[in-house]
Amino acid sequence: MSIILQSTVGGFSAQFMRKLPQVEQAMRDHGLDPSEFVISKDYASTATIPIMGPFFFNYSVYFGEEEFTVTEPNDMVFLDFFLNRVLAADGPPELPERPGLIRRLFGWMSQPV
Repeated sequence: MSIILQSTVGGFSAQFMRKLPQVEQAMRDHGLDPSEFVISKDYASTATIPIMGPFFFNYSVYFGEEEFTVTEPNDMVFLDFFLNRVLAADGPPELPERPGLIRRLFGWMSQPV
């Protein structure tokens, strides 16, 4: 199964639809089930100039009991944002702890001459 897509503004772009299977595979690779996700696309606001339409869209992502919404100018910017969230580490990388100045000083002093 794949991500469920909903839109009140005429659907998603062809480029988005072509790249979506790659995103779903990345989700599976990171232990996420794409069928548990719903992505909804709506206008972010009403058009300030009626002829032109709105410039941004709200993309709401629902999964389990959680949800978040981001505002982006087009489908591909949102998909890149979503893919980066999927690929992001669960937490910051653990860096080896560097000993403090005093500990290094004592370490140097304790070495044989």
